[in-house]
Amino acid sequence: MKALSIHQPYPHLIVRGEKRVENRTWATRYRGRLAIHASKNRTMLDPGEADRYAAIGDPLVFGAVVAVCELVDVVHVRDVYAGVYDEVYPWLSDHPHTVGPYCWVLDNVQRIVPIPFIGSQGLWSFPDDLIARSTPWNTSSTAAR
Repeated sequence: MKALSIHQPYPHLIVRGEKRVENRTWATRYRGRLAIHASKNRTMLDPGEADRYAAIGDPLVFGAVVAVCELVDVVHVRDVYAGVYDEVYPWLSDHPHTVGPYCWVLDNVQRIVPIPFIGSQGLWSFPDDLIARSTPWNTSSTAAR
C-alpha cells in the first residue's frame, strides 16, 4: 500500500478525527488505501504540545505508521473556495485544515497500534502484510501506547 509521512501533531489529529484533510504542494492521481506515518521530525510542534497529549493519556507517536485511511480525492484549494466541491464535500470549505494548495481528502481513518518504520518523502510503499498483522488501537490498552 502507499504511505505518507507527516510531521506531528498532524498525524495525531488525523487519527483523532480532527483533521480530514492533508495539505501538500503537489497532487497525485493515486486514490485508495493510505498508511499514515508519523515522522520523527518535531519541528511542527508547539512547545509543550507533546507533553499536553501525553498528560491526557493520548501521547504523540514518532517514527511509526499510526493509521490507515482512504485517500478519496485530491483537490485544489482554489476550487474548494470557488464552491466546486460544495455538493460532494459540504464540510471542506469550512474545515480548519483546508489550506492547500492541494487538499488530500481522507476518509475511513482507522487508528492502529503504531508500527515502527522509517518513512520517506512523497508517496512511498509500505508492506501490506504489516498492516494485516496490526491491530486497531485500543485506548484502554497500555500495550498500544
